[in-house]
Amino acid sequence: MAKNLVIVESPAKAKTIEKFLGKDYQVESSYGHIADLPSKEIGVDIENGFKPKYQVSSDKKALVKKLKDLSKSAETVWLASDEDREGEAIAWHLAEELKLDKSKTKRIVFHEITKTAIQKAIENPRTIDYNLVNAQQARRVLDRLVGYELSPVLWKKVKSGLSAGRVQSVSVRLIVERERDIQNFNAEASYSITAEFVNEAGKSFKARLPKNFTTKQEAQDFLNKNIGSEYKVTDLETKPGKKSPAAPFTTSTLQQEASRKLYFPVGVTMMLAQRLYEAGLITYMRTDSVNLSQEAMAAAEAEITKSYGKEYSRPRNYATKSKGAQEAHEAIRPTDMTRHTVNIDRDQARLYDLIWKRTVASQMSDAKLERTNVKIEANNHKEIFAASGEVLLFEGFLKVYLEGSDDEDVEQEGMLPALKVNEKLRNNYITATERFSRPPARYTEAALVKKLEELGIGRPSTYAPTISTIISRNYVEKGSFEGQERKYAQLTLKAGAVSEQQLKENVGSDKGKLVPTDIGMIVNDFLVNHFETILDYNFTAKVEQDFDEIASGNEDWTKMMNDFYSHFHPNVIDVEKNADRESGERILGTDPESGKPVSVRLGKFGPMAQIGDAEDEEKRFASLLPEQNIGSITLDEALGLFMLPKTLGTYKGEEVEVNNGRFGPYVRFGKTFISLPKGMDPLDVNFEVASKLIAEKEQADAPIGVYQNEPVQKGVGRFGPFIKWNGMFINVNKKYDFDNLSQSDIVTLIEDKLQKDRDKLIHNWEDEGIRVEKARWGRSVILKGKTKIELTKDVDAEKLTLDQVKTLIEEKAPAKKTTKKATAKKTTAKTKKK
Repeated sequence: MAKNLVIVESPAKAKTIEKFLGKDYQVESSYGHIADLPSKEIGVDIENGFKPKYQVSSDKKALVKKLKDLSKSAETVWLASDEDREGEAIAWHLAEELKLDKSKTKRIVFHEITKTAIQKAIENPRTIDYNLVNAQQARRVLDRLVGYELSPVLWKKVKSGLSAGRVQSVSVRLIVERERDIQNFNAEASYSITAEFVNEAGKSFKARLPKNFTTKQEAQDFLNKNIGSEYKVTDLETKPGKKSPAAPFTTSTLQQEASRKLYFPVGVTMMLAQRLYEAGLITYMRTDSVNLSQEAMAAAEAEITKSYGKEYSRPRNYATKSKGAQEAHEAIRPTDMTRHTVNIDRDQARLYDLIWKRTVASQMSDAKLERTNVKIEANNHKEIFAASGEVLLFEGFLKVYLEGSDDEDVEQEGMLPALKVNEKLRNNYITATERFSRPPARYTEAALVKKLEELGIGRPSTYAPTISTIISRNYVEKGSFEGQERKYAQLTLKAGAVSEQQLKENVGSDKGKLVPTDIGMIVNDFLVNHFETILDYNFTAKVEQDFDEIASGNEDWTKMMNDFYSHFHPNVIDVEKNADRESGERILGTDPESGKPVSVRLGKFGPMAQIGDAEDEEKRFASLLPEQNIGSITLDEALGLFMLPKTLGTYKGEEVEVNNGRFGPYVRFGKTFISLPKGMDPLDVNFEVASKLIAEKEQADAPIGVYQNEPVQKGVGRFGPFIKWNGMFINVNKKYDFDNLSQSDIVTLIEDKLQKDRDKLIHNWEDEGIRVEKARWGRSVILKGKTKIELTKDVDAEKLTLDQVKTLIEEKAPAKKTTKKATAKKTTAKTKKK
């Protein structure tokens, strides 16, 4: 038995640390928190100083027993969880639940998993920092109170199954307000002027008029003025310039840049960064700091000088601008500056490359530029054309890295030919192009993170789970609208004549951007109207400052909780009693046929249109199409929904109709349902279109082969091409020619899939309908019907008995809801017995 027991929160981290410690150290993982608030109750004793009721979850009890036994036989227990508040709370829970002897327990932290850092940590142990623990407790308890008290109000006043949260609700508010700005935006047209000139040396370049014209007539008049004009360079200014590198990555800037350059969702970036950290390749990835240690700066200087030359090196410190920056004391950087790339998983390697380049670039020389501004005048009017350009004289940090931008309108300056004052220029053409003002852009994940950080809302560790939560709860979705075509005019002066042409552009694309759903907008409006404080940006930022004060030991966490709850709880009670039910209802107008009011609102199965008021016994309903929403649908669009379902005719003796369902518009042919192609309006579908869709469906469903007397079909789904056999869907990868699958290909695909399923099966109790299978990342999973229980790595799934599995399923299964009808039956039965 080892003298020293080291406990970390991650098995990957444990594996890396083991390499640096000798045989006297045993490294074990707690697999995150071993204790937390209960999932089925509020778990906070409000009357007793907001004391949390922590409990060890059932899937962690065996692990806790194992760690407790190991700690009893160890001479020293080293708690080595991460150095932030969450890590401190994990260490505290371990100390409490394992009942560790304080005299033989030491807390160590390190910013990177390297031999030097770990040895230094062991030489400088400390005790648990209860200020950090209390800051984490305050956040956990406050968020639990907000969620558990607001959510039932939403169930009663909006729709069952909804939830609210302190940071998530404010994030949704930002997205909803941006959407409303877009909906209320009125695009204004103007004409921008661009000209192409040629200098005396025959080199062409472009120049612009600094102002736009508001009407087509003004633009045309200007072009007419330029017929027969002569041009010359009237002013030429050349001055030196420079570009400086961006600071090393914080959590927020890493999330933003990985989104812009690698197209990673925020959650994926954090998962990959966690793995790089646990493998000892980068420093701790949850940090507000842009500082680099002296050792890191020296290592960067040496590597820059070696790889690029001394003139490229310029060591520099950066100031942290983030509100309430705390936790770790160094930016995200590679642990070894000489390691330019890493030979691991592709996405991890790409993220490492980004971190390495950003870190090294931050310690490099400025890029030196020469910026040139030119003014061009005509001989017969006073309007001045302007052109600008830059020449790169010395690359500096640009040799390695240039920061991305969220601004879609940024134009890079090009190079200008050599010009001189009074030089005569020849004009090739001048265009006046109609341009429309743009509404504010919808948030990308990166832009939302940037905004939350600017407002001081949340902390680095909260951004990824916040975004995933608001998407999973259907308050926000990733936009899939590819935009719509818009025509614009362009006037061109060329060879002394003005011509006009109509051009097209695509506008309004929101692919991948965050768009609020109807339910997201309705919940947001209800919370803003009734819980103004909780949804206030300044209040949410102030709460983060309070957490920081608690972490610094300057504020008592229970007093902070009491101040908050004494105002929050009475507000909840008042709203629950007095607020009206919210459905987001909009009255659109009157149905011309019946004279009844037409409205849209949130119904039991989603957004819906209604003809007739609440008291009308003959009112009619129709579901909105997926691309429609309550806030922007028009009267005509709503009335169009009531033209469905529409019978189109008969095909092979079966009735054909087009209709709209919960998952979008479809054609029904007998008992077969065929979704309409994306963007196809169901009201535009006639019998000819429907017949074609049915024929395509029949062709797609036709067997392409047979295996074990069962037909094989093929199709294309969300995850690409597949074949279907015996109720099983099998993905077809790129090594196969999907359009020309042979019988041999079909047999190989099916047998490979069957073998893969056999390999991952651990237990199969068919009579009970229970299976235990291998899952990703070395874990296992219990499956029964729709119940899915993921087991932690420390559970030996092969040794599980049926009784143990049944117990786990019972613990996981949600309590059955008692309906009013069932309650009434029980009451009647009791009365009869009496």
